[in-house]
Amino acid sequence: MTNTLNQPGLNSLSKSFEPAALEAHWGPEWEKRGYGVAGSRGTGEPSAEAAARGDNFCIQLPPPNVTGTLHMGHAFNQTIMDSLTRMHRMKGFNTAWIPGTDHAGIATQIVVERQLQAQGISRHDMGTTPFEAR
Repeated sequence: MTNTLNQPGLNSLSKSFEPAALEAHWGPEWEKRGYGVAGSRGTGEPSAEAAARGDNFCIQLPPPNVTGTLHMGHAFNQTIMDSLTRMHRMKGFNTAWIPGTDHAGIATQIVVERQLQAQGISRHDMGTTPFEAR
């Protein structure tokens, strides 16, 4: 990996993003400052104002659907939600961004049912537990 952390002007870049070095460099500092603590404004402690107001901001989002190919729109959407959550955290809100939660799994269910149909099986033939295991 080309070290671009300490190069003025970034004379060269790695061909791909390699987060391990950045995480090793910045992770301990971010943890020390409490950047992951909801409502902390980087102090590691929830702000008194946010706690008193009860200001909360939460985004729950499903993982990308299995029905298609991932594209730049998926990354753009994630970036917007990340930015909104960080902005609210800087304003003192108690924030939570919970990626990868899908309360229904409908898109996944449809894909699995189509795979079963190609094998001549229905989810009703299988029963709930074996179907969920697929």
